[in-house]
Amino acid sequence: MAGGKMKKEKSKAQQHTPYQGGISFHKSKGQHILKNPLLVDTIVQKSGIKSTDVVLEIGPGTGNLTKKLLEAGKKVIAVEIDPRMVLELQRRFQGTPYSNRLTVIQGDVLKTELPYFDICVANIPYQISSPLTFKLLGHQPAFRCAIIMFQREFAMRLVAQPGDKLYCRLTVNTQLHARIFHLLKVGRNNFRPPPKVDSSVVRIEPRKPRIDVNQKEWDGFLRICFNRKNKTLGAIFRQKNVISLLEKNYKTVQALKLSNEDPPKETETKMDLSNLDDFTDDEGMDMDGGTDDEMEVEDGEAGEVQSEFKGKVLGVLKEADFEEKRSSKLSLQEFLYLLSLFNKAGIHFC
Repeated sequence: MAGGKMKKEKSKAQQHTPYQGGISFHKSKGQHILKNPLLVDTIVQKSGIKSTDVVLEIGPGTGNLTKKLLEAGKKVIAVEIDPRMVLELQRRFQGTPYSNRLTVIQGDVLKTELPYFDICVANIPYQISSPLTFKLLGHQPAFRCAIIMFQREFAMRLVAQPGDKLYCRLTVNTQLHARIFHLLKVGRNNFRPPPKVDSSVVRIEPRKPRIDVNQKEWDGFLRICFNRKNKTLGAIFRQKNVISLLEKNYKTVQALKLSNEDPPKETETKMDLSNLDDFTDDEGMDMDGGTDDEMEVEDGEAGEVQSEFKGKVLGVLKEADFEEKRSSKLSLQEFLYLLSLFNKAGIHFC
């Protein structure tokens, strides 16, 4: 029994790493606090903060980075979900010249309505990387830039270029909304407790003006293109289930035109992808390092349908010489151009 008790106590000690102020960090919740002061200074320097800037900090932890942000900017709005960290922040800056320039919001950043800010600086739990990125990119009015610490593989997906191994649907979707730059690699030993993987800091600059595209149409289109990113577009669009979905949507749109009815809401015309069991998000990642990049799908030859509509779809690909091209090597501009050709031919994805 003594041995069992010692194992249990050892297990608990491994789960939580104590902070010098008495706070335990929970690795399971993605709490990894930056402990390298030189790295903190570098992040603030690369943020390009002006003395008039309102800075949004996500996941301030115990305030090591917060202090530097307060020194550089006009005001810091810190969003923290852990009430223990909130109390630590309040104690740390209470009675200092910074106290009236720091606002702490306790809550889940994904469920919080974000106020106006000029710059976002964040060291976030890696499991919220994708939803937080798109929440920020949808924020209005658009901010100047965001400096965010991501798991290295996720960061490299954001900055990937056509032909790169990590180039995926996440890449194209984020680059539609923003220009993204890799700033620096951060080793795991710069954190307390150290995570299982290395990290990277990226700079995200929202596009101004935004690229005008129907987001649901775009998303449906990319889901099909990146179903198997290394297959030719001709092979992907020959698949029976893809043709069937597109034809069903095409007939709906044509019927609406003939009846002169107002188009239904997007949520009502969104393509039903439930039959495409193998359609998957390329950005679905195990934040400890695993990826789910491609999945097996039904080969085009297994169930091709011969129809006038199929010829119409393939005709669009042949017209602009896309039939033998692969999604893994197409640029953002090429995706936008191909979508416009499909739409011009009356083929829609939502």
